Amino acid sequence: MTYEDVKSVVALSAILAAFGVFGFYLYRLLWVRLRRGRSSGPFRDWAERTKGVVAFVGGQRRLFRFPAPGVAHCLLFWGFLFLFLTIVQALFEGLLAFNDPEFVIPGIGEFGPLALAQDIAAVLVLGAVLYALYLRVIVKPERYEGSHQSQGVMVLLFILVIVVSLLIMNGIRIERGVDDLELWRPISALFGGLFGGLAEGTLEAVEETAYWIHLGVVLLFLVELPMGKHFHVVTSIPAVFLRNLEPPGRLPAVADNGDLGVEKIEQFRWRQMLDFLTCTECGRCQDVCPAYAEGLPLSPKRLIMDLRDTLKADFDGPAESPNGLVSDEVLWACTTCYACDQECPLFVEHVTPIVDMRRHLVMEGRMDDMLQEAMANLGRYGNSFGQSDRARAKWTRGVEAGVKDARKEAVEYLWFVGDYASFNTTLTPVVHQTAEVFHRAGLNFGVMYDGERNAGNDVRRAGEEGLFELLVEQNVKSLSRSDYKAIVTTDPHTYSVLKNEYPPGVNGDRPVLHYTELLDQLITAGDLVFENRLGRTVTYHDPCYLGRYNGVYEAPRRVIAATGCRIVEMPRTGDRALCCGAGGGRIWMAEGEVEKRPAEMRVDEAARLDGVDILVVTCPKDYVMYSDALKTAGLEDRLVVKDLIELVHEAL
Repeated sequence: MTYEDVKSVVALSAILAAFGVFGFYLYRLLWVRLRRGRSSGPFRDWAERTKGVVAFVGGQRRLFRFPAPGVAHCLLFWGFLFLFLTIVQALFEGLLAFNDPEFVIPGIGEFGPLALAQDIAAVLVLGAVLYALYLRVIVKPERYEGSHQSQGVMVLLFILVIVVSLLIMNGIRIERGVDDLELWRPISALFGGLFGGLAEGTLEAVEETAYWIHLGVVLLFLVELPMGKHFHVVTSIPAVFLRNLEPPGRLPAVADNGDLGVEKIEQFRWRQMLDFLTCTECGRCQDVCPAYAEGLPLSPKRLIMDLRDTLKADFDGPAESPNGLVSDEVLWACTTCYACDQECPLFVEHVTPIVDMRRHLVMEGRMDDMLQEAMANLGRYGNSFGQSDRARAKWTRGVEAGVKDARKEAVEYLWFVGDYASFNTTLTPVVHQTAEVFHRAGLNFGVMYDGERNAGNDVRRAGEEGLFELLVEQNVKSLSRSDYKAIVTTDPHTYSVLKNEYPPGVNGDRPVLHYTELLDQLITAGDLVFENRLGRTVTYHDPCYLGRYNGVYEAPRRVIAATGCRIVEMPRTGDRALCCGAGGGRIWMAEGEVEKRPAEMRVDEAARLDGVDILVVTCPKDYVMYSDALKTAGLEDRLVVKDLIELVHEAL
């Protein structure tokens, strides 16, 4: 038996073994495991889904939000695609060695420009790997904390060895004079030159050694893929293709089978399970999480990793409860700010599974005492303050021009005021100024008085689905009795839930507007003209439920600019703005021991800006949170919090 015969037998055995192991784990993970999950269909909008794969897998769009790592990963991705044919060449070279020791793939293996492209790709991949190793081994960003670092380094070394062994193989063939494309492989020629002067037999031995190392590491990489975080190489395309295309503010309803939440791993939908398997452990979600930043036990990355570990566990016995693996403290730490979902390169959802598990905790009564009290008030009074219905519109007594009752007379704009603006006395002057600005603009507007209830956004995200449905039912009843052409609200939480989660037939074609959108429209139409140019230097905070959830970023900035103010942006702005910490029901919970509250981090960030002495907000909760944070942070003499309506009122 010749060496070539042995080479083919060993290569065939190794390839069958590697693909067999890979196929077995693929079957176990993507068929056996995912079939345990609940239904996720139906999926529609195939054109949009295809465009998403092109943009976010092929174009790696979200990865460039971290520029240097994004470029490095893009080079790895595309470089490896260019080099994939060299791996195919190595497989066939081994399998067919008994027949043709110098086999090359016809056409492809003889095409010079492709050989040059592969040489260039190899260099780019090497550079990207070295940078990634530097990042993981030397820099060690905090976002990698808790990831499987050794596994990440191992895979980078795999890629390094695969590329270097390829260049050595090609280089030695150039040295031996058996490569017809030597003029197209300048990089390989450089590597081959390192072995110049060796005897022919030695060169052949080195070449074969490089070949077996190359093939062996390729097959080892294949076997390792399903074992850890690099399984996203397989799942990224289906994960992005089947990503959630619903508005970010639209949570799925409870299960049709009567489950009021998720207690066991198989109660998740199979599409969520695919997310768990797709997590790359890059830590981008962790890096932007306000709960993690303040020292609470939640890391969105670790949460998904824990759920993945539970999913991968053997299902021969009873499935382990995720609530036994994910502690109550972790689940209640989330502010549902959506920063984690926004940042994930592969659209892994974090907020939805957290809410799913919260629903089970609520059903069992496992919640903060303050939250439980707030829920009781919401169920009894329709607001978290425990105030009577009649007190909801008490603020209208201070409006000189009066406020219409939209249930009794037709109005153009129905103002859905919200709990905080209605009951928190700190906000009463702001609410009065809002009404005055509406009057000055000539708006025909009204409110629902005691017919309004909490809109239910934070109730739902705290996991109280039944209470949410009750509040929706009560509000829909009042809305159906009102005559209006559009809804306007000053509360982004209310805005998001009315726009995205109320039954579509309630409002019909009538728009839901945040007041900044309405003001922007009025200014553009010339219906709101400012007499005073304020000439202030301010910074602006993007509310989570206005920005990340609904994409409203420019309207508030245009209104600020129209008042004559200059905006200096904070380092974290737009879709990366730091959450105030109030969302997801957190405003109703005890803070506990934390390193530094998100609201304090945010006002400190604003106070560091040169020349800025005003932090502009467009959310009642932000107003309260940041006003309190100024006191606890000792920044009252450095910064003042103003609602945008206050600037507008002053400019009028």
